[in-house]
Amino acid sequence: MLNAKLWRHFDFLLLGAIVLLCIVGVVMIRSATLTSIDTDLQASAGRQIIFGLAGLAVVVLFTVIDYRVWASLATPIYLVLLGLLVVVLIIGAATFGAVRWIDLGPINLQPSELGKFLVILTLGNFIARREARVRQFSLVVQTLIFMSGPVLLLLSQPDFSSCILYGVIWLTLMWAAGMRWEHLALLGALGLVAGVVGFFIMLNNDSLRYIAERVLVFFLPNSDTTFRDATYNVNQSLISVGSGGWFGQGYGQGSQVQLRFLKVRQTDFIFATIAHEFGFVGALVVIVLFALVVIRIYRVGEQARDFYGRLICFGVGTVIMFEAFSNIGSNLNLLPVTGSPLPFISYGGSSLLTFLIGIGLVESVALRHKQIEF
Repeated sequence: MLNAKLWRHFDFLLLGAIVLLCIVGVVMIRSATLTSIDTDLQASAGRQIIFGLAGLAVVVLFTVIDYRVWASLATPIYLVLLGLLVVVLIIGAATFGAVRWIDLGPINLQPSELGKFLVILTLGNFIARREARVRQFSLVVQTLIFMSGPVLLLLSQPDFSSCILYGVIWLTLMWAAGMRWEHLALLGALGLVAGVVGFFIMLNNDSLRYIAERVLVFFLPNSDTTFRDATYNVNQSLISVGSGGWFGQGYGQGSQVQLRFLKVRQTDFIFATIAHEFGFVGALVVIVLFALVVIRIYRVGEQARDFYGRLICFGVGTVIMFEAFSNIGSNLNLLPVTGSPLPFISYGGSSLLTFLIGIGLVESVALRHKQIEF
């Protein structure tokens, strides 16, 4: 059992901001599915409430468990991650040409979602145990080899957005550990070359062409009529955001949402739904809440009692910031559409539970940032 005095270090402000984001998510999912002709989709808000309540229990559970326990289980966790990514290739459900989900009945598990926090726990332990060598290029290579297993399995799905996120996690942890600029510049140059080659490979592959089209329509939206269908969702998103004005068209009153012009409005484009019905002010409130969450997480990381706890917090904070930035940026046509969820808000039980696991890990670090008092 935890010493009662430890709970005074619990970050209630962080949890409060998370709860508010979850409430915003349920409210907007209800509005986005209110006029849907699919009765199963209309029940999305109710399911999200159930997953949210279960997620709060998950936060408490992962808070109670000492985060240093995960360091001792790093190897089994890494093997579980690889196993899940293999299983999804064998029995996973295919959606839009990609195999990413395992059907567990009441919930569809997306291993790549859970994997982003498993990678933080395992890679963080790998780096923390070799802290003295972090400025050596040999360790950089070792960490890349460590990441190659999950990334290659993600490429097999294919799930390029998760590969990018895993790369961001690697960069965050290595940067926080003290990686040298020269090593970063070298890898950046190699990554740029690999990205260009990969783009042309995808452009000439029928099953991967849609990914290259997302990039093309972002940089050259009017260059080729072949790609214009791919711009529909982005155009509708921009119309939704623009017509929201300062205070929006009102909850459940947005024509773009209620008349279903805006597609996947409860998931990928839920930020556009918020801006459409609550305007600039509502959208700004959501952005401020995300900023508060990330700042509080980084603050916990700075006060962590050890290097491993610091890496966990920086990793979780960066994942939330990156996914929020990706989702909002694609809704505003500032970034190519990646399909990233808006953390805690987009519909999806697997995604919500996974993000709340991350918050539980951060709270576990917060509780133990000082010596245990007896």
